[in-house]
Amino acid sequence: MLDLDLLPEEYAVCRLPAGSPLPASLSNGPDDKSVISVTWAPDEMSIICPSDRVPDGATVEAAWRCLRVVGPLDLALTGVLASLVTPLADARVNIIAFSTYDTDYLLVPRVRLSEAIDTLSAVGHRITV
Repeated sequence: MLDLDLLPEEYAVCRLPAGSPLPASLSNGPDDKSVISVTWAPDEMSIICPSDRVPDGATVEAAWRCLRVVGPLDLALTGVLASLVTPLADARVNIIAFSTYDTDYLLVPRVRLSEAIDTLSAVGHRITV
């Protein structure tokens, strides 16, 4: 089973129009306890960031909490996200997942955090809060 850390901040999922430059609120990158993900796509720029760093003018869905799989993970591993997403889907907890080179992250709604932790713990994952 996996070890996960609950990151301390509340997170937001943001959308800016396609072709937007990197917002100034994100130009310093994350601090040593948070994570920021920026994805440029042909039809949008998506940003996952701490709620206190939401870019001006973004469409925002807030009040998410972030679980980080303790890594680094070998890129050849299979089933890591499935072992997290499947029990949460069965419990009807909605998620947003994203990955970096070293590990995987899951956002769960703040109002469903206890349920998500209980569900993941019940299938053997260890969560540090």
